[in-house]
Amino acid sequence: MSDALKHECGIAHIRLLKPLEYYKEKYGSAFYGVNKMYLMMEKQHNRGQDGAGFASIKLNTAPGDRYISRVRSNQAQPIQDIFDQINSRINEEMKANPEYSEDVAMQKKNLPYLGEVFLGHVRYGTFGKNSIESVHPFLRQNNWMHRNLIVAGNFNMTNVNQLFNNLVELGQHPKERADTVTVMEKIGHFLDSEVQKLYKKLKKEGYSKVEASPIIAEKLNVAKILRKSSKNWDGGYAMAGLLGHGDSFVLRDPAGIRPAYYYKDDEVVVVASERPVIQTVFNVDFDDVKELDPGHAIITKKSGDVSIKEIIEPIERKACSFERIYFSRGSDAEIYKERKMLGRLLMPDVLKSIQHDTINTVFSFIPNTAETSFYGMVEAAQDELNRQKNEAILQEKETLTDERLQEILAHRLRTEKIAIKDVKLRTFITEDSSRDDLVAHVYDVTYGVVRPEDNLVIIDDSIVRGTTLKKSIIKMMDRLNPKQIVVVSSAPQIRYPDCYGIDMARLEDLVAFRAALELLKESDSYDIVEKVYEKCKLQVDLDDQEVQNFVKEIYEPFTDEQLSDKISELISEPSVNAKVKVIYQTVDNLHKACPKNLGDWYFTGDYPTFGGNRVVNRAFINFYEGNTDRAY
Repeated sequence: MSDALKHECGIAHIRLLKPLEYYKEKYGSAFYGVNKMYLMMEKQHNRGQDGAGFASIKLNTAPGDRYISRVRSNQAQPIQDIFDQINSRINEEMKANPEYSEDVAMQKKNLPYLGEVFLGHVRYGTFGKNSIESVHPFLRQNNWMHRNLIVAGNFNMTNVNQLFNNLVELGQHPKERADTVTVMEKIGHFLDSEVQKLYKKLKKEGYSKVEASPIIAEKLNVAKILRKSSKNWDGGYAMAGLLGHGDSFVLRDPAGIRPAYYYKDDEVVVVASERPVIQTVFNVDFDDVKELDPGHAIITKKSGDVSIKEIIEPIERKACSFERIYFSRGSDAEIYKERKMLGRLLMPDVLKSIQHDTINTVFSFIPNTAETSFYGMVEAAQDELNRQKNEAILQEKETLTDERLQEILAHRLRTEKIAIKDVKLRTFITEDSSRDDLVAHVYDVTYGVVRPEDNLVIIDDSIVRGTTLKKSIIKMMDRLNPKQIVVVSSAPQIRYPDCYGIDMARLEDLVAFRAALELLKESDSYDIVEKVYEKCKLQVDLDDQEVQNFVKEIYEPFTDEQLSDKISELISEPSVNAKVKVIYQTVDNLHKACPKNLGDWYFTGDYPTFGGNRVVNRAFINFYEGNTDRAY
């Protein structure tokens, strides 16, 4: 994606099902789980670079022994920083106590971070300061082992105010309104309640407090706690949690918006945000890694018993399509095929734009994440070139000479690496001042491969704001002096804000929205904007279930092609000599390419939860009133 768009968070959870001595004997180290956590977090670095956190729990520790460890970082290389800290602590202890080297029991008792239950998180903050307090996992401490709660997730709730008020109604005094805090406190409240109920019951049966503790751990109903906690949640989430005594869970939202995959054998239970992470780190096949069903939780008890429970009744599956287009690692077998198909399905419109002139067209991609879609587009272009060759041969078969045949067969698609991203420069650009001048140099171009009579076709993952295209890419492509620059987006037009964890909160930032406003002005229909504003204002005090997405009316007067043509104008400037054309994927073709991930609210405004309509409603009101606040 050429526009800077923050990624989602990623979670990693490992539960070792054997004693640590088993891993020492089989794999040569009791730190098997810690090492695997490092790999799982590093393999999901693509999902978060603002911060990272790691937590571990030791099972069956004696009173007085530390059993929870946590480390978080918001440094420039947070994962590396975390594991540098972990390694330093462990190495210091091992150096001071060489007798630990072959004694796993002593290692577990005395070394931090070594345990059987692990939770990791990589974070991309969607808003607010990137303080260490914002980095997952979050820890809710208590002297009762069962009431200690560690939570991390890939999520965003649309109804934070409601969740905050629910906590107040429960008698709590939350320290802030952030959804991370309200979610953890909600789970913590029902965890406390369930522990207390079990203790009162056991006390009546004659058990002492000491005797009751292990029985509470055994009988604690994690699924029941999650059902009560998540009752009013509205959002997209993959929520992971550890309880102090060793139970763990990962819960997925009922629409399946945020992803979660798991693997289990007799040694480990593993959960991550992406399938290939588990495949690579544990060297298992595609079919061995399962997708966690929407509304379900995978729960591992301290005993090692694993179950998958329905927590919330699933609703229509609307798994995020952006996962497939951009966020997830392209090494996933399904995602790789889907991205190629996204490119292939765009080819008919591309051919139309270049008048089927494949000889005088150069194909390329920007940025590197668009490479897979580029392959699909090129395969479709090759099919077209082969058709042209066959047609030429058949037309000239009566007069065809060997020399002419060789000339026809010699035609090749012209594919080039046109744009090269300067990664260090991108890292340097952090301030708004002088940004336009700096952003123009984020990419370098390859000179000498484009002729004045050529079309230059560049495929991008998606076009969100259009800023980098306008300030950098189009201008740089124009230096090559092509006849036409065709920018192809493997995603449809992004018309509506996200509210489930991706940093797209403001309507006026979206180039498709700005294009619609320009078309309304040109057609003397801008009064629609005020009408939509009035409709949105009338919905402010309605329940979420009653709120409608009237922002759709901004786009209704225009065809997709009209909007694309206007976007072409917006991302170009008078100084650009080449004709500029933008081609977007259609929503129908997106669904053909990604049939399992039909979450398309970015493009259609059809939000999978009621809270989504409230967010787009608030986003439009903010735009109209000139309010720069986020819509959630």
